[in-house]
Amino acid sequence: MLKFKKGDTVKVISGKDKGREGVIEKIIPKKASALVPDLNIYKKHLKGQTGQKGGIYEISRPLPFSKIAVVCPKCKKVTRVGFRLIAGVKKRICKKCKREMDTKK
Repeated sequence: MLKFKKGDTVKVISGKDKGREGVIEKIIPKKASALVPDLNIYKKHLKGQTGQKGGIYEISRPLPFSKIAVVCPKCKKVTRVGFRLIAGVKKRICKKCKREMDTKK
């Protein structure tokens, strides 16, 4: 089980976007990275093709797990993620407030 999930609010803890927050759109487990829209923006030069206009486009690239930290939905603090068995099911918990992070909103 991963410590990050799609829909989690994360804060960038290092790099050019340090301090910015966003919501995870996609997880890439093999590369240990997460795609967060409007963070880690790079410019890509594209040649015009049929139906597509050429130019310089801004795209967001995935951020490695080591550069992001989860923001707890309960206590609204940047925290690490722990695991606990609750009724025989493995759940993610906040290390600061010790409450479950996966409850439905």
